[in-house]
Amino acid sequence: MTITESRPNELIRFNLEFFKPMAGTSTAEFSFKPEGNQTTVTWSMSGKNNFIAKAMCLFMSMDKMVGGQFEKGLAQIKTIAEAAPKQK
Repeated sequence: MTITESRPNELIRFNLEFFKPMAGTSTAEFSFKPEGNQTTVTWSMSGKNNFIAKAMCLFMSMDKMVGGQFEKGLAQIKTIAEAAPKQK
């Protein structure tokens, strides 16, 4: 994983390089939207698939493959954000 863009309070974008079950790269991001005294965080991932990868997606869930890692990352961001001093 390589961070390619970071805009405080808006976005963290990064490239992901996969080795298993097949080699490939994707772009993923966490976006942040203030809502009152809370923040909605959305993660997304995109990339190009060749024919074999498209066929594999019929039988494999990307959410199951990387979803847990994204959830862990979101939990860590939450911990850091809640521990940060409040800006006035």
